[in-house]
Amino acid sequence: MVTTLDAFRDYLQKEKKYSLHTVVAYTNDLIRFQSFNKIQFEQESIDRVNYSQIRSWIVLLADEGMSNMSINRKVASLKAFYRFLLKTKQIDVNPLLKHKALKTPKVLQVPFSEKEVVDVFNLTQYPEGFEEVRNKLIVELFYSTGMRRAELIHLKINDVNLVDCTVKVLGKRNKERILPVLPIVMKQFSVYVAERHGLEVIEDSAYFFLTKKGVKLNDSLVYRLINSYFSKVSEKVKKSPHVLRHTFATHLLNNGADLNSVKELLGHSSLASTQIYTHSSLSELKKVYEDAHPRNK
Repeated sequence: MVTTLDAFRDYLQKEKKYSLHTVVAYTNDLIRFQSFNKIQFEQESIDRVNYSQIRSWIVLLADEGMSNMSINRKVASLKAFYRFLLKTKQIDVNPLLKHKALKTPKVLQVPFSEKEVVDVFNLTQYPEGFEEVRNKLIVELFYSTGMRRAELIHLKINDVNLVDCTVKVLGKRNKERILPVLPIVMKQFSVYVAERHGLEVIEDSAYFFLTKKGVKLNDSLVYRLINSYFSKVSEKVKKSPHVLRHTFATHLLNNGADLNSVKELLGHSSLASTQIYTHSSLSELKKVYEDAHPRNK
């Protein structure tokens, strides 16, 4: 028998095209709320609840020490579930219709400076062997395209076009986009491909980036790689692939790229998502303005 939760899970995967990671997270949140509801209100199903029940769960999560950001993410799972029930006409009113998200502090992502990026490239200037060649290309690719960590990890051999100097990536909600790659970076592709051919065993042959054992990269390996390189040149607290993506966007904007172009390159669905990167370019603009305006002489 197909339950409402099963139908919701299928909806997220097949219609909304959410990643498996997101579907699992949403499902776990709903199961946890269902368990709370059963204990607290002796109600087996969460298909029909009122806001006071949800509010009680939010209070419990806060009492357990969960951050507002994490609570908001869990409530987002409930919102998606009740929107689905509305869409399928299983309920008439969304119990979260008037809910306001909990306030969260704005986390300012501090990008790497251009000097820090250059310093890392100097460290990787003369790579030797498969892993060093691969690592250099990964750093170059993150900085020159702004792709996400998951997009890089899932890059396939057939997604790389050495003739057109482009790569095809599969972004959030299975949205494909074509990214241009600088010729200087494309040269590194050819070097890496030659090293890749020299691996003794290749298990995940469809994937472009591999470990020396011939299997697909994982999240933690890629994170450690970026963190290791930038720890040698930067004292910033956070040194991750996402910060490098942020750096890509910030440096483009600082050097005159328009917001819409950066939005397309990043694969954002709306300008609102891209505008978080404008604070750094605004700082740069302010500096130019103050240096150039006659009234400031």
